[in-house]
Amino acid sequence: MKKKLILESGEVFHGTGFGAEQETAGEVVFNTGMTGYQELISDPSYCGQIVCMTYPLIGNYGINRDDYESIEPAIKGLIVKELCDLPSNFRTQITLDELFQKKNLSGISGIDTRRLTRILRNKGVEKGKIVNADADEKAVIEELKATQFPTNQVEQVSTKTSYASPGRGFKVVLVDFGSKLGIIRELSQRNCDIIVVSHDTTAEEILLMDPDGIMLSNGPGDPEDNAEALVMIQKLLGKVPIFGICLGHQLIGLACGAKTYKLKFGHRGGNHPVLDLEKNKVAITSQNHGYAIDQESLKNTDLVETHIALNDRTNEGLKHKIHPCFSVQYHPEASPGPEDANYLFDDFITLMEDFKK
Repeated sequence: MKKKLILESGEVFHGTGFGAEQETAGEVVFNTGMTGYQELISDPSYCGQIVCMTYPLIGNYGINRDDYESIEPAIKGLIVKELCDLPSNFRTQITLDELFQKKNLSGISGIDTRRLTRILRNKGVEKGKIVNADADEKAVIEELKATQFPTNQVEQVSTKTSYASPGRGFKVVLVDFGSKLGIIRELSQRNCDIIVVSHDTTAEEILLMDPDGIMLSNGPGDPEDNAEALVMIQKLLGKVPIFGICLGHQLIGLACGAKTYKLKFGHRGGNHPVLDLEKNKVAITSQNHGYAIDQESLKNTDLVETHIALNDRTNEGLKHKIHPCFSVQYHPEASPGPEDANYLFDDFITLMEDFKK
């Protein structure tokens, strides 16, 4: 099944298709993780994106039942150098190709992923499309240039109805902007009584649940597209302890008067060093974001910068000066990636304990 990847800039890569035969278009980004492709594919934050894996061999340990971050993947496609069709791992149940067939997802292998990554680093992320080998390249390029992708990614991946994950500890309302299951896992390990609610749940509805804390999850897209969430956060500040992750972090920044901007090629991978400015400690973190908080815009807010990325010195964490509220840009639930940063969930528990006292 010969395929090709076409970028809006005119670059064309020829390769072999896997998974579904259908064509697919999206924002082309790259991820530097050596492992964790199953978590990546099922991470709702990749909604609308075609992901290029920089590590050359993907699929070598197959797919298993335990490593999903959502029930249905939201990713648009996957680009790999070499696809392993004979995985070796005691947990393997199906191959990556079989998963893509079952989930009606398209991928392409056999292309120069290093060259593609260099293009994305130099030019920034681009729109792209995986098409059949005989597709008219000029027509596809013109189509991509004229295409405006949807801005309702959060609505696409957020839960439509509230549900509970019971526990006997603190009651935490998890606002689902595209939450990874890893967040629920970490809260459950700390015996939290979790209620997961939709992205458009109001502050009044949340307060009726009488929570001990609010978790604002990760999610896809431009944080500025979530005006309703900003109003909700502003009304909750000071009333309940709040912990934000990734998109939740950006929304806290916007709700408190900071600004966000789009990164040239984003941070995506399981090996990003972040400095905790308060603890003077470095954590190797799992990241997946295309936007960041404008550090200059923090000057006129009640927010303090608590973490920075050591690769490019961008903001990675915030804390409110007055209210019990903090957030990080990376993923402390850490799937895929190291577990250096999951102490932040313990910090959240401590914040709720102190607020209760």
